[in-house]
Amino acid sequence: MKTLKVLSALLTYPSSELMAAANELKQALSREGLLGPRQMRAVTELIDEMEEGDLFDLQERYLLLFDRTRSLSLHLFEHVHGESRDRGQAMVDLLKLYEEAGYSPTATELPDFLPLFLEFAAMRPAAESLDLVGQPAHVFAALKERLGKRKSPYMAVFDALIALSEAKPDEVALAALRAEPDPEPDDLAALDAAWEEEEVIFGPGAQQDCGKEGLMAKLRHARRPAPGTPAPPTSAPRVSITTSPSHRN
Repeated sequence: MKTLKVLSALLTYPSSELMAAANELKQALSREGLLGPRQMRAVTELIDEMEEGDLFDLQERYLLLFDRTRSLSLHLFEHVHGESRDRGQAMVDLLKLYEEAGYSPTATELPDFLPLFLEFAAMRPAAESLDLVGQPAHVFAALKERLGKRKSPYMAVFDALIALSEAKPDEVALAALRAEPDPEPDDLAALDAAWEEEEVIFGPGAQQDCGKEGLMAKLRHARRPAPGTPAPPTSAPRVSITTSPSHRN
């Protein structure tokens, strides 16, 4: 699904290559025709801004939004587990899902990095792609609201993702995300407080160290098959991304 590939690219760190590909990105969206007029217009405006903007300014904006502001993190499990130990198990499960589908993500990014997740979804059959994208709809809705508050053109990407999946965000999960702190990047004290968490370890030892909670427990609770396990014949593979109200504890 080319549209998901385009949206994935737009959420990566701005580069001269991305700027040069602006026309190609717009053509891909136009040919596939999956976005509604409002979403297409907003995403096109973002692409135009990237094409015409100053690369240094674009990169600085990206860092302030997505790297420095925790509430806008592009790591999905940041909005589910924070830096709790549950996140390590969730990473293991998601990476297993990727590998069993024949997808080998870059070693420089964690499995829950949103551009990487969207790239994986884009490689799956259409129905499965949209199902995967719809599961974190509450995270996308929260990010859309937070970016809208900042009048950021990146809001268009999350609006497009929600519209594409046609998923209705879980209101309880969305309410939990709305209750999280959302400091501005120039509020240094608030940012320091938001990032002050216990260390979490990812990698080969994560599965053992993180216990049996996390994504697998949430999947069982929701009565859905766990990532990496065979799904029922009539169902597409699922990765459940839900918000734990206590993930900051």
